[in-house]
Amino acid sequence: MAHRLLIVDDDKDIVEILSKKLSEAGYAISAAFDGEEALVKVKEDNPDIILLDLMMPKLNGFEVLKQVRQNFQDKWRPVIIISAKTELDSFKACHKLEADHYLTKPCSIEKIIQGIETMISLIPVRVKNK
Repeated sequence: MAHRLLIVDDDKDIVEILSKKLSEAGYAISAAFDGEEALVKVKEDNPDIILLDLMMPKLNGFEVLKQVRQNFQDKWRPVIIISAKTELDSFKACHKLEADHYLTKPCSIEKIIQGIETMISLIPVRVKNK
């Protein structure tokens, strides 16, 4: 069974490219284009991993991350931040909100897949220790 990924970004081109490349890599993909839609998709699609941009309309990525951690505690869902924000304050804020990985745009599809695979490898460890 393919791992389910939720891609959350307001840039439709980025979502389209990531969806295509990650589907080709064997992942099941769903997408959201703003923070509110992301929270609906987490509830409906129950993704294994969330790829999350920070700068989005309606709810930004920080707020989405906060709500995912507060409201969806039924399982560990790794959240990989993929953002153009490179300021130390952004890294610190995401760490405080329990983001699992942080990649800065632009980044290669190889780095994204490497981050996803690392998170997948940690799922059994996190489940066992829960």
